[in-house]
Amino acid sequence: MAEPQRIVIVGAGLAGATAAAAARAEGYDGELLLLGAEQHRPYELPALSKGILLAERDEPDWVHDENFYVRNGIDLRRGVEAVRIELGARVVTDSHGGEHRFDRLLLATGSRPRTVSVPGADLDGVRTLRTLDDALDLRASIEAARHVVIIGAGWIGCEAAAAARSLGAEVAVVDVRPLPLLDALGEEIARVFHQLHVEHGVQWRLGSPIAAITGEESVTGVRLTDGTELPADLVLVAVGAAPRVELARAAGLEMADDGGVTVDAGLRTAAPGVFAAGDIASHFHPRYGRRIRIEHWANAKGQGEQAGKNLVGEPQPYEATPYFFTDQYDLGCEYRGLADPHSDELVVRGDLGARDFTAFWLRNGRVEAAMNVNQWDDGDALQAMVDKRVAVTADELRTADLAELAQR
Repeated sequence: MAEPQRIVIVGAGLAGATAAAAARAEGYDGELLLLGAEQHRPYELPALSKGILLAERDEPDWVHDENFYVRNGIDLRRGVEAVRIELGARVVTDSHGGEHRFDRLLLATGSRPRTVSVPGADLDGVRTLRTLDDALDLRASIEAARHVVIIGAGWIGCEAAAAARSLGAEVAVVDVRPLPLLDALGEEIARVFHQLHVEHGVQWRLGSPIAAITGEESVTGVRLTDGTELPADLVLVAVGAAPRVELARAAGLEMADDGGVTVDAGLRTAAPGVFAAGDIASHFHPRYGRRIRIEHWANAKGQGEQAGKNLVGEPQPYEATPYFFTDQYDLGCEYRGLADPHSDELVVRGDLGARDFTAFWLRNGRVEAAMNVNQWDDGDALQAMVDKRVAVTADELRTADLAELAQR
């Protein structure tokens, strides 16, 4: 593959900024343009729903220091969006009318929060959480609110509920599912998180669709389909995220059934010299033998680094195991792997009631995923067990030395 002279990266989040740094680290010394819609320099997202929302900090984890981009010859354009890609002419047009030719192109446009299609969704006081400015605005709104209603009991909804309770607000969480985090963790582990929030005063309204967000100009409540109205000074809509693929679709790139941009194991699209990484990438994962699309921090960072290397060298597959973490009140956990919690066998090592345990998911006698909750000594062993899909029995997982099992 010929050495590129002009690389354009669309999206200055974690994936895009990491890719730019990786390309430079590989020795690439050509033009490198990084387009980002936000005015902030690239930052990581996890702190938004954790430390920032908890008022423990005002800044996120920046991907690089302020001077990194100039120092490394990376042309970071803040507040500039790509609005059109012409694959034939190999040109990206930006929101200021600039045209940028490329030899290699990386799309790392991330996701946007999903919304709800009910009356009142546009009232003042209805929020979503995706950016640093969102997080700072949401925190200020929580601190001023008496009653907060969160629509959605996924990871963001649960972390926001924990933050809002910690800041003193009354919190109700509404979801159509019967338990929080059910799709990710399955019933037994989801009940652990349900009880955690009950003990901290969260009011659950589960299995309850919303009919409307009420109020005149500003929100005053959330009405459920059974007629119940929950008081609310503030409503957070946390019903997931949608990949930002409009630019890729308009350019004619192939879309996958999961809503992402189709890429191979090396993060290449079918268009020559065009790659995608992070939230938008429907990636053929060699470990799983199928396409997956992951919206977590570690995936954006890992795919960004691999994409940066692949932009300037012979493409290599991205093979890392999915990983994410959460902190809610006094519960911290890490999850490694990719399980189907509704069909894989759940094995628990430790005490669910004390929230001091490690959960494993087995498929055909092999470890597909592991989640350590308030246990921090076995991370390397858990990673190895998941990476190698170690063959093991349920009894061994409950009682044997995990470091020894990881050596199999």
